[in-house]
Amino acid sequence: MEIPEKLLKFKYPIILTLTLSLTLSSLIIFAPSFFTILTYFWPLFLSTALFLVAVIFFGKTSAHPGSDSPAAKAGEGLLDYVAGQPQLTADSYKSEFLPRVLLQQPTV
Repeated sequence: MEIPEKLLKFKYPIILTLTLSLTLSSLIIFAPSFFTILTYFWPLFLSTALFLVAVIFFGKTSAHPGSDSPAAKAGEGLLDYVAGQPQLTADSYKSEFLPRVLLQQPTV
């Protein structure tokens, strides 16, 4: 009688161990081999590796955005144009949007 009582005490760890061992053994038996997975995905692995090499190459050869190169300034102008925010002076803003009556200086 002592043995079944002790087995009932460890019922959940035994069930967990059996479940994990069955799952692991079924994965080993039914899962494809590593070589099969590698041969199926080799184009993806190759293209990813080439892309990472290109990113590293262009990162080392191109100028950094913090530099004062002419290319950085041209890029800023292009971004301003695309964003639709031209550089306006205060005078051009006033004359463009305010009526002429408001722009006249009051006479005292």
